[in-house]
Amino acid sequence: MKEVYEEVKEKLVEICKSQNLLTQPVKVRARALTTEEAIGNPEADDFPLQKGKERLMQAKFFQSLGQAFTDQYGDFEGTLGDILNGSLENNFRRAVFVSTVNAVLRYLGRIDKTIHCRDREPADCATELASYIKRNYGIIKIALIGFQPRMVESLAAQFSLRVLDMDQDNIGARKFHVTIEGAEKTDETVGWADLVVVTGTTLVNGTIANFLGKKHNFFYGTTISGVAHLMNWKRFCPRSH
Repeated sequence: MKEVYEEVKEKLVEICKSQNLLTQPVKVRARALTTEEAIGNPEADDFPLQKGKERLMQAKFFQSLGQAFTDQYGDFEGTLGDILNGSLENNFRRAVFVSTVNAVLRYLGRIDKTIHCRDREPADCATELASYIKRNYGIIKIALIGFQPRMVESLAAQFSLRVLDMDQDNIGARKFHVTIEGAEKTDETVGWADLVVVTGTTLVNGTIANFLGKKHNFFYGTTISGVAHLMNWKRFCPRSH
């Protein structure tokens, strides 16, 4: 995990040097969004954000915004240099870093779709995900890393599906005819699946290394938008803004 972050830092520093940004006293602010700000009013009430388990950290670099999911949230203000040189020892610090990467790369025009989808868009995204997988991979066995309710609902109706999550309230529960499993099932589940669909939140919670270089996989969500670009990882996030 440390190696991933160091490579991301090196790539971002090189980009920022070429744009003369590292010498500028630019302040970056990150704060935890409320549920209403983050996802609006979706019809269901089972998203992690709505349950209070996670929040979205939002970084602002000039007028560009970047976000990251985290279960450790709060405010931060500093320079871009502070963040690039800072410790990444916990989920809060990693969320500040990741959301900032997203905001900076959006400011530079390297990426878009760094803002979470809202209202009915998560359900539309889940429908598109099932179609995308069927079109590109066929009817296969899927491991979904991270409980995203609309995705579970859509995928379970069409594929053999296993779901892993870190929320103890979800583990062991039956959701859309699928039993949610815990992190101790990672190796078994990845070995079982033909395709692993991974939440970008793994970048913040420190588990992403468990899913890199193993079988076919791709990431979903806004959290990993900037790092996916820098590392040339495949990302699915059609309804973000």
